[in-house]
Amino acid sequence: MSDVLKVPTMAELIATGKQPEILFWVGCAGSFDDRARKITKAFVRLLNKAKVDFAVLGTEESCTGDPAKRTGNEFLFQMQAVSNIEVLNSYNVEKIVTACPHCFNTLKNEYSSLGGDYKVMHHTQFLKSLLDEGRLAIEGGKFKGKRITFHDPCFLGRANDIYEAPRDLIKKLDAELVEMKNCRKKGLCCGAGGAQMFKDAESGDKEINIERTEQAMQVKPEIIAAGCPFCNTMMTDGVKNKAEGQIEVMDVAELIANASDL
Repeated sequence: MSDVLKVPTMAELIATGKQPEILFWVGCAGSFDDRARKITKAFVRLLNKAKVDFAVLGTEESCTGDPAKRTGNEFLFQMQAVSNIEVLNSYNVEKIVTACPHCFNTLKNEYSSLGGDYKVMHHTQFLKSLLDEGRLAIEGGKFKGKRITFHDPCFLGRANDIYEAPRDLIKKLDAELVEMKNCRKKGLCCGAGGAQMFKDAESGDKEINIERTEQAMQVKPEIIAAGCPFCNTMMTDGVKNKAEGQIEVMDVAELIANASDL
């Protein structure tokens, strides 16, 4: 597996007169969280394998404003959003792909009213499109026959009705996809949404991520697949509490990249 990743910035490409096919919006988690950075790297390896012409904003990328908005600070959200929109529009960005459903939802549904109109895709949607177009081949590899359950991120599933793309990719690994009792439109939050990730838990009998992990354990998976860095963190913490060493938590992009040891 190569450690050298080709990741151009928009500024570098524009300086040479090139416009990339997509802008990869990395997000705060994908940039700074050690675990989420592995997801970022896996997705970049897949983009390079499919020869996708892409770029990132690099140091010009800032938080989308999602946590501020969810905690009720609309003023801060709009400040962050307008700043990002100015940068995106200065580069004439049209198509954005991100591995974070929170960034996805905010860029797709909440920037347009502030002057930011873009075609926004979740990374599982984009990977599925690469597969359908024959630009990317998926091999079962070491995940062939593995029992995998997919946890639906709230901002991907119930908020934007995207359920099948990640599941189609998992099936292409020749894995056995097993569903939790709460899935798709009846999916259960991991406990991180609405900026809950950044505050102490409220009083109660059980953490939501523990409840969700127990639901996953009921279908006896070897791997819990996620499509969100926050869900990944919450489910990983749940597994450490209930089934450490028995179940892996991996992003769909990691599954695909690691299946063929990219």
